[in-house]
Amino acid sequence: MSASQGTMRIGEVHALLRRDVPDIELSKIRYYEDKGLVEPSRSKKGYRLYSERDVQCLREAIRLAQEEFVPLRVVRLRLIEQGLLKELPVAPALRHAARASAPSVVSIPAPNVTTSPTPAVLRPVPPSSRADVTSIHSSTDEYYATGEFLVLSSLEPAAINHMVSLGLLVPVTVANETAFAGVDLRIAQLAAPLIERGVDVRLLGSLRRVVEREIGILGDLTQPLRAPGTAVPADEAQATERDVAVELAALRSELFQRALSEYLGR
Repeated sequence: MSASQGTMRIGEVHALLRRDVPDIELSKIRYYEDKGLVEPSRSKKGYRLYSERDVQCLREAIRLAQEEFVPLRVVRLRLIEQGLLKELPVAPALRHAARASAPSVVSIPAPNVTTSPTPAVLRPVPPSSRADVTSIHSSTDEYYATGEFLVLSSLEPAAINHMVSLGLLVPVTVANETAFAGVDLRIAQLAAPLIERGVDVRLLGSLRRVVEREIGILGDLTQPLRAPGTAVPADEAQATERDVAVELAALRSELFQRALSEYLGR
């Protein structure tokens, strides 16, 4: 937490909530925001900033929804009644700063959650048809109009819509149009060969949950940096978290390789 501003980033909030609800995922926090159940402020770079009141709001929303099974529309009214939430119109949260100007966007069909069954045998993919992920712009400020995204990702609109519905792709609003960030394009291009092999997109959705659990572990391991009374500057704490994340990734890679060798019987 930033001592000067009294705010927390979403990863810090996730770590706090996991103490009471171990299986809570980052996507749930974003989902509650989209439903108007929490209204974090934004930094100049567009990062969510949660106050103590926002965390209380999330805790109460989770309790009402999961323990009392209160519908989300009623949860919002309860939060307003308790003074945790302002009575404002619900509007989709803007997740990124918009460009000064944006290209025209081609609409794609609404998400379709039905897919064909997973094939019994996966199809081989010729190397020439695989996405060249090295050509993707790495800037997190780069956005792609939907039409451009369709061409560069090599995916069908139905596959993109399904990935959006599973949280694998997160479109944003730019100049009142739908667009995708560079990271979404890289994810789509990495997923393309798997989908071409006949992999059911629904199975790829579990990867997002695995990643969010790993981020939860990172939050648990770095919690001492955010403990009350800690005098670690915010920039230094964030740098340490990045270092720990790299170390965790290296450890995870070795564990994965060992498990993969055992799986393949080598």
